[in-house]
Amino acid sequence: MQMRVGKYIALGILVSFVAACSSREEPKLLNFPNSKTGPDEFAILPTKPLQAPASYAELPTPTPGGSNITDPTPDADAVAALGGKPSALGATGIRAGDQGLINYAGRYGVAGNIRDQLAKEDLEFRRRNNGKLLERLAKVNVYFESYRIYSLDQHRELARWRRAGARTPSAPPRVPGE
Repeated sequence: MQMRVGKYIALGILVSFVAACSSREEPKLLNFPNSKTGPDEFAILPTKPLQAPASYAELPTPTPGGSNITDPTPDADAVAALGGKPSALGATGIRAGDQGLINYAGRYGVAGNIRDQLAKEDLEFRRRNNGKLLERLAKVNVYFESYRIYSLDQHRELARWRRAGARTPSAPPRVPGE
């Protein structure tokens, strides 16, 4: 009788272990430990100084969850500092100057659902290349090994272009073991 109970306990443990290893959550190929438990100090941006507007009619209508004129706008501030137009950041659609490029890039047709298709294919790829059981249990990074087939060998590509007669810049020296 005790032998039977021991088999059932062992079978239960084995089933639990296999179920835990075969979860359907999104696979993580790159595992970084969370080294901090506190807030991210780089996510805190100072607000702009309060000042009375020239006219209260130009104030935006308050909207719940909307922006405020004292909210930090680092992207727009950087564009303005470099001489650009911050209003272009909020523009949507295709600008007139880019229409020729868009037409040329789509000359053989465009798949409307390409982002969804690529996301689905990448998820399948990550599930297939999620590492071995012990790598998953130990949370070993398998990202670089998994995507190695898609990486470009810069030195071989540089040699190919130079053989073709193209002028090329130099490349960093080859790292031993690459």
